[in-house]
Amino acid sequence: MNNVTTPSQITVKNIMPKKPVIVVHGGAGAWEPERWKSGLAGVEDAAKAGFKILKNGRSALDAVEAAVVCMEDNPVFNAGLGSTLALDKRIEMEASIMEGKALNAGAVGLLKDIRNPVHLARIVMENTDHVFLVADGAEKLADLYGLERRKPLTELRLRYWRELTQKLKNGEMESLPKLKKLLQSHPNLFATDTVGAVALDENGDAAAATSTGGRALKLPGRIGDSPIIGCGTYADNEAGACSTTGIGEVAIRLVLAKSACDLMRAGQSAQQASENCIRLVNKRIRLKSSMGLIAVDTQGGVGAAHNTPNLCWAFMTSKMSRPKAHMKAKAVLNATPIEAKPTVEKAWENANL
Repeated sequence: MNNVTTPSQITVKNIMPKKPVIVVHGGAGAWEPERWKSGLAGVEDAAKAGFKILKNGRSALDAVEAAVVCMEDNPVFNAGLGSTLALDKRIEMEASIMEGKALNAGAVGLLKDIRNPVHLARIVMENTDHVFLVADGAEKLADLYGLERRKPLTELRLRYWRELTQKLKNGEMESLPKLKKLLQSHPNLFATDTVGAVALDENGDAAAATSTGGRALKLPGRIGDSPIIGCGTYADNEAGACSTTGIGEVAIRLVLAKSACDLMRAGQSAQQASENCIRLVNKRIRLKSSMGLIAVDTQGGVGAAHNTPNLCWAFMTSKMSRPKAHMKAKAVLNATPIEAKPTVEKAWENANL
């Protein structure tokens, strides 16, 4: 943990990026100080797990899957073990994965107790003719392939659920759809800390994966952006890769992960594309404290931005001995886009490159 930094604001400088590279996030939102240490340690461990695979010459797809599994097994994150509770106290998990060479993808939703939803998403991608399976159909496929199950409920998520439902009973919240008001009044109680990873391997192949337990107090059956290809996850060797985190309905309406990749395809660096996507959120949706995302471009450039108080994230490149983990990236609170400068790549100042 001695390599972890928590600056109030990270700055960037122009350097030549290197591949392979992996970027991971443990979610955007208002992270309680009591969870900072464990969250930063968790994303650092996930980046290590993914980069070890890249260093051994394996694929970006294997790397992002391993990184997300690491976070699904960590109860500090809202994915797998530690998933948040819906309005009726049930848990419904989601995940997706995509590789950029042939644009193959797999996704799952409304899972009750699959230990690692991202594993099942990859099974959908590689062993079925479909992209997206949910509920009983996805659960039966998991049984067919012998995937491990476990109870994902933790005391932390149960405490959050009790606090929110009590406020509802006391009439302190007019109605759940008043999202803007609720976020302003109780930002720390709403679980938006989805997990995700993007990577570029030594062959130049990109991949992305995202996993979540969903939004706190969501209606049963609601599906967010995490398992929707193009919204929560996207990868394309001609552009890069992106994983989003935050309020799923925002990412869905803007097809946010694909939008980031389109900007990179047009010549923007991963950092420029990330910042411009958050500016797009601020301009078109105008919901404060709603989104964050990470990205990697075809040159191995790293991007991360958010309009939330925090974004728990980490990254590692071939020139680093350990990952760098942060509780903030580039906070974007305006709607004015920055101009692309295709010949200059941005990366994070603390990269030790």
